[in-house]
Amino acid sequence: MSDQVYQLLAIVIYMIVMLVIGWYAFVRTKNLNDYMLGGRGLGPAVTALSAGAADMSGWLLMGLPGAIYLNGLVDAWIAIGLTIGAYLNWLFVAPRLRAYTQVASDSITIPSFLDNRLRDNTKAIRIAAGIIILVFFTFYVSSGMVAGGKFFTSSFGYDYHTGMLIVSGVVVAYTLFGGFLAVSYTDFLQGLTMFLALITVPLFGLFLTGGLGDTIDSIKAVNPEHLSLFASTATVAGVISSVAWGLGYFGQPHIIVRFMAIKSVKETKSARRIGIGWMILSLLGAIATALIGVAYYQQNGGELADAETVFIVLGQILFHPFIAGIMLAAILAAIMSTISSQLIVTSSALVEDIYKAIFNKTATDAHYVFVGRLAVLLVSIIAAFLAWNPNNSILDLVGFAWAGFGAAFGPIIILALYWRKLTNVGALAGMVSGAVVAFVWGKVPSLASMLYEIVPGFIICLLVAVVVSLVTYKPNREIEAEFDETLRRLTVDE
Repeated sequence: MSDQVYQLLAIVIYMIVMLVIGWYAFVRTKNLNDYMLGGRGLGPAVTALSAGAADMSGWLLMGLPGAIYLNGLVDAWIAIGLTIGAYLNWLFVAPRLRAYTQVASDSITIPSFLDNRLRDNTKAIRIAAGIIILVFFTFYVSSGMVAGGKFFTSSFGYDYHTGMLIVSGVVVAYTLFGGFLAVSYTDFLQGLTMFLALITVPLFGLFLTGGLGDTIDSIKAVNPEHLSLFASTATVAGVISSVAWGLGYFGQPHIIVRFMAIKSVKETKSARRIGIGWMILSLLGAIATALIGVAYYQQNGGELADAETVFIVLGQILFHPFIAGIMLAAILAAIMSTISSQLIVTSSALVEDIYKAIFNKTATDAHYVFVGRLAVLLVSIIAAFLAWNPNNSILDLVGFAWAGFGAAFGPIIILALYWRKLTNVGALAGMVSGAVVAFVWGKVPSLASMLYEIVPGFIICLLVAVVVSLVTYKPNREIEAEFDETLRRLTVDE
């Protein structure tokens, strides 16, 4: 068999495994809580790796190594910021969100939690948050489909649309039928695949480049500043902007929804250790892969046509074609895990926070699950339409969405969990203000080049929410009782 056939075989096996997991989850899904939140029964390992896999996408295996390959460790600040943000998110948000969402009418989505927590009789927060999620995640999903199409084009020479439809079809199939459980179990396996690939490539690559000493010498020969976090190209504003990516974690629905699904508050501690361990080692693996790529090409001559393919190229050089195919599957895993996570959150927003809240409050669980599956299909079709033209890049919009979610939801989630006096009016005003500031700032070139838009957006959202809440605050016994009950459960479960 040719090298390409071996690699395709690995990809086919990987996709079949994903579909089998989807079928398994389908059999276990009995009601809406199961479909949208896995019945709150996830273990710490599945929770941790599914959150990580949902978060990292193809950026971990292609974007980050490509940036480090070109610019050196100065581009690692974003990885440092993300790690700090993820750790703080697990530490401060995960346990409280798990407890509070159950206390607040067993909320199964972020918008429904805010609605129940703040006693928003107008449903304005729920609907506004649901619409924000629906719009931005539709574009997010389409960006993943674009990545899937380009993956098959660059790896196997397939037509872009063929590759896009293959990736989209498999992801939509297991997400549509298996729901949250399928997404979480596939994300776990995908996270494990990504981890093993990112550890294996640099370890074997180090032997290829003559060990640690020779590798470092070769990297320095290319650029003496390549191994410095504080290279001459680094600026204070640039470092702050990179590290500020970590702020986004507090408001990413497809990540924090995992916290709501874990079995108990107690298990969030184990999940945090697993998740952060996975993240640190995976990021170090991605960085090491890029640096070994620099050393390899310095020693062997030639030039890497596309820096973002350094992981793929090293995998093909180092391993048997079938193993190289598994490395390719790791990239596909990163892409697919993010698409599936965003699809299920978008579906839940459409069903739980718009359809159920406004149009049909009394239907059966079976009906809502059916509508949830229709929602996955509908969002997928719209996303595929947006992704059909590969030249219409939406990467900038994805970057905005991270900032937008972080600025709109992040401060509100933190205040909802830690501050009794947050009001529905304050939360809505902060949410809208944060999103608007992030959007405007990101669209003005002079401002965007000065500072990443999540920083001003996050600050404005926080300030507006606090000020408006203080003005509109009225004591509410039910809210106070739920807040106290949450604190009690946290104490009991520690």
